Amino acid sequence: SALLNFQSFLTCVLLFICTSTYLKSQRPSMFREKKPGLFSLVYKGAVIGTRLSPWVSASCLLMAAWTLFF
Repeated sequence: SALLNFQSFLTCVLLFICTSTYLKSQRPSMFREKKPGLFSLVYKGAVIGTRLSPWVSASCLLMAAWTLFF
């Protein structure tokens, strides 16, 4: 389970943020208004990915290196 292992949890969070940001770049009309529920979480992930893109990409690179070599 990804919730019990911290490395797996971080990997899932980073993949969620990257996926949300990608969806926002491909379908901007979906993100024009805030919707309640699960979509609100996707919207917040896209905002985090957009505003902190250098930090998210550096974290993805670090996580990839950690997964490959350790």
